[in-house]
Amino acid sequence: MRRLPVSFSTAVGFLIVAVYLFPIYWMVTGSIKSQDDLFASPPQLIPIHPQFSTWSQEILHKPEVLEYIRNTFIVATGTMVLALVLAAPAAYALANFHMRGKSLIMLFCLSSLMLPAIMLATPLFVIFSRVHLTNSLLGLILADTTLALPYAIVLLRPTFASIPKDLAEAAQIDGSSSFGAFVRIVLPLARPGLATVGVLSFLWGWGDLVFALTLTSDESKRVVTTGLANFFGAFATDWAGAMAFCSLAMLPPLLVFVFAQRQVIAGLTTGGTKG
Repeated sequence: MRRLPVSFSTAVGFLIVAVYLFPIYWMVTGSIKSQDDLFASPPQLIPIHPQFSTWSQEILHKPEVLEYIRNTFIVATGTMVLALVLAAPAAYALANFHMRGKSLIMLFCLSSLMLPAIMLATPLFVIFSRVHLTNSLLGLILADTTLALPYAIVLLRPTFASIPKDLAEAAQIDGSSSFGAFVRIVLPLARPGLATVGVLSFLWGWGDLVFALTLTSDESKRVVTTGLANFFGAFATDWAGAMAFCSLAMLPPLLVFVFAQRQVIAGLTTGGTKG
């Protein structure tokens, strides 16, 4: 089969990337346009009269916007940490220990990936209402972890399976406990997989809407996904403010992924032949 020229493949790649990035470009440029410029015909691909009043009035001078960002960061970080703490030993045990019901556990984890968040929202609301976890960031962290944890276990299991067992056994011969060998030997070698799970769990906690909408109603506990509703009124919509808010809310997960992209790519390919 004849291979395509490199220049043609590069052009196709740039075109695909441009299509995917255009909505982000339109959102960022829309945050510095007036309402009239946003709905101008033909559309203004480049802002002709850029103005930054939307950022100063709707973003920088509104303390609740920074509170939404802070709450979301707490929820996303808590989801990431809790998912890693619970998934790492569970995936390591499933990869290296012989136990009854291991196949059923993996089947349960895999099948839970097919459950949409909306199916868990009502049961979690009933449970959290009885234990006073509604309108709390801790409740959101626990709710987001319920969906992030099965995926983390499934993703980490082949990573731990690709690490030779002899390394942990050698550490135990030298006097280390099983837990000590796991922490000092196995976890550093599984860093790419852990980084992948951490980033994906962080992104899930950052972008969740269903649990945030169901489990919180207090203004002080809102996150970015529910705080965005403030820009949409019954009779008018502040599109420029909404785009500015989304542009600001996009930065933390974007920076997390940019700095961890090498580890994420390595984690997605580690253990691809084992599991």
